[in-house]
Amino acid sequence: QVQLVESGGGLVQAGGSLRLSCAASGRTSGSYTMGWFRQTPGKEREFVAVVSETWSGGRIYYADSVKGRFTISRDNAKNTVYLQMNSLKPEETAVYYCAATLRRPMGVMTPSEINYWGQGTQVTVSS
Repeated sequence: QVQLVESGGGLVQAGGSLRLSCAASGRTSGSYTMGWFRQTPGKEREFVAVVSETWSGGRIYYADSVKGRFTISRDNAKNTVYLQMNSLKPEETAVYYCAATLRRPMGVMTPSEINYWGQGTQVTVSS
């Protein structure tokens, strides 16, 4: 019902920045919470950040590990969510996934709460 298309991944040196974008299409007239997860081989997909719709308070939550460095935002007119990543660290090399759900965020979210996923975009941070 909802398709998520990501862009902006790539190779960056430690301390550098990237901005990821995720464009949603399909039945996007509903009130979707949008967020970002990341995953490395052999590890579970982990929460990064999430933002709710304005009607629910425009709530934003971040993983503790990215607070102060990452910023999530959304442009509802474009059905797009962004993740600005600054001061990137090598250990943050991962496939980053855009996510959507009708659930209202109350903090850190788990993959089981997500209804739709993007294809993932590789972010590689070199030391």
